[in-house]
Formats: sequence, C-alpha cells, structure tokens
Amino acid sequence: MTGDVSSKGSHTVSPEVKKEVLKVLDAYMNTFNARDARAWQETYQFPHYRLASGTMSVLESATLDSTVFIRLEKSGWHHSKWDHRNIVQASEDKVHVDTRFSRYRKDGSLLGSYESLYIVTKENGKWGVKFRSSYAE
Repeated sequence: MTGDVSSKGSHTVSPEVKKEVLKVLDAYMNTFNARDARAWQETYQFPHYRLASGTMSVLESATLDSTVFIRLEKSGWHHSKWDHRNIVQASEDKVHVDTRFSRYRKDGSLLGSYESLYIVTKENGKWGVKFRSSYAE
C-alpha cells in the first residue's frame, strides 16, 4: 500500500465526489417519495445491504416493488426528508455518509427521525447506495 488517499479513504472528499454522492442521495429520496420503485432501485448498487432492527437484508438484484411504500403508508407516512448528510470518510469510489432522515404525515407532522450510515460506491462508472445501516424499523 502506498498511502494513497484515493484507495485508502480520508476524512476529506473531492468536490467532484461530493457532488456525485449528494446527487445520488437526492435521487434516492426523490424517487422514494415519488413511490417509483423502478427509479428508486436505479440509485442502488447490487447486491445491496441493509442492517436495521438487528437484521441484515440483502437484495441480490433489482427486485424492489411498491410493497415498502404500502407498508409505510399504512403507518401514516406520506414523505421523507434528509435532515443531514455528512460525509465522514471518502475515497474516489467509496463514501461513508452519516445521515438522518425524518418521516412525515401528509399534514407535515413528524412520524419519526432516524440516524443512519449510508455507504455509497462507484461501480462500473455509476454511483449508488451499496449499504445502509439504519435505526429505522
């Protein structure tokens, strides 16, 4: 190993990488709120990993459907927003993002806020969400 930041990660991030990562996270939230499963899964990398409620879930391929939206709507969910997205470590092809998002009802009242860590990777020239570790149910 040469100590090259681009391969080992750093607490600094290039403006280009930051722009691409935030663009993917914006698309992730916008397509989620639009309840567009096909466009939402375009913001993922596969296999995709999610650790929440003590359970690791793995999506091997693009198989997302509207089930997640239906379940959330039954709880009163209407939309979600990022509260913060802080890049804590980065390389040229992998970024760790400290996030918090909130879920809201149609009237704008808060359902809940959840701390999470998202790992966004660049694979085959495309940035996408590879791993989510969340305190959401």
